[in-house]
Amino acid sequence: MNALSSKIQLPAEWKWAKLGEVCQTTSGGTPSRRELKYYDGKIPWVKSGELDRGIITDTEEKISEEAIKNSSAKVFPKGTLLIALYGATIGKLAFLGVNAATNQAICGIYKNENIDSHFLYNYLFYKKQKLVNQGIGGAQPNISQTILKNLDIPLPPKPTQQAIVSKIEELFSELDKGIENLHTAQQQLKTYRQAVLKWAFEGKLTNENVMEGELPKGWKLTKLGEYIEDISSGKSYRCDERPPKKDEIGIVKVSSVTWGFFDEMESKTCFSKDFINEKYLIKKEDFLFSRANTIEFIGACVIVHKIDKTLMLSDKILRFTFSKDVSKEYALYYLRSRKGRKQIETLSTGNQDSMRNIGQEKIRQIEFPYCLLKEQYHIVQAIESRLSIADKMQESIAQSLQQAEALRQSILKKAFEGKLI
Repeated sequence: MNALSSKIQLPAEWKWAKLGEVCQTTSGGTPSRRELKYYDGKIPWVKSGELDRGIITDTEEKISEEAIKNSSAKVFPKGTLLIALYGATIGKLAFLGVNAATNQAICGIYKNENIDSHFLYNYLFYKKQKLVNQGIGGAQPNISQTILKNLDIPLPPKPTQQAIVSKIEELFSELDKGIENLHTAQQQLKTYRQAVLKWAFEGKLTNENVMEGELPKGWKLTKLGEYIEDISSGKSYRCDERPPKKDEIGIVKVSSVTWGFFDEMESKTCFSKDFINEKYLIKKEDFLFSRANTIEFIGACVIVHKIDKTLMLSDKILRFTFSKDVSKEYALYYLRSRKGRKQIETLSTGNQDSMRNIGQEKIRQIEFPYCLLKEQYHIVQAIESRLSIADKMQESIAQSLQQAEALRQSILKKAFEGKLI
């Protein structure tokens, strides 16, 4: 076994080499933002956020020849392999489809005759997590040039590299088709869930021959407020109102109240036990509603099924108390239906791209399809029966997607151990 690797025995014609021994690498640079003329040119300038496994043919920003001369930026030739060195995109890869410069968060690996660029591309994708792990230690993970150049690479003869790349692409193409089908199935399940809720609140799950656009006999379209006895909110405490001890009481975040079915609420601890205000405590079976959130989650609601810690409501979460004529579960599913969601979004105020708000009076004005309590229970049972099946299918799809990614890594492992072809 070659001394450069203590891991595996390579096939006879293969050898181990350091990436820096077979490739020339260098990072890019960022011209001064104070010089506007530097960003008024024709040279594509790639930022790390633009890297994703593919080919880059255009960029958001262009820089000038003068910017190249007066900064550490440099023009990489078409075909250069790029890898993000740090930040949110760390380890992402792309090829240049045009001559282009990059910022300093990107390393360019030049093409050369010693190694097929697509072979290296796949190997770096396979070793991404190892590279990231080696870079952990500072304020953020950072794949340095040193780490990259010291990476051990299994190096077969060039024709073998190309044959391995062809086999990887063939297998990945089949795998990607399967993954695409799984994502399609996920979307179909999402559509099915909303269809179930639509049928439920049109009365079609519990009544035969319901006319389109009409409610069943005995139903009525009313206002949600008619069946809400009380709406209470939490409180937002200023820092100077909080005691120094911060290890025992949690306050529920807005992000806790989303579209799942939660047995336990997420929280951040911030109060001591002697600061408990009874009226803000969350209890089992509470119906919670997010009155302030992004457009995606405004009006998200949940019933607390389990609580094993002391939690207090924040000011952005409301607690509803319904009258005895309405099932909490029936109200929950309605507010999660497309019709309920649409009303909440319409009645809420605020910027479309940031935080939205909906007041208590607006909530009470939500149109609500009311039927007798006994039928509400039947509807909830019918909904949960169907959604339970959908949940099992979703779980199966999620497992299949995990297995697909595991298979992708298995293919790459075999490829770089010389066992794929």
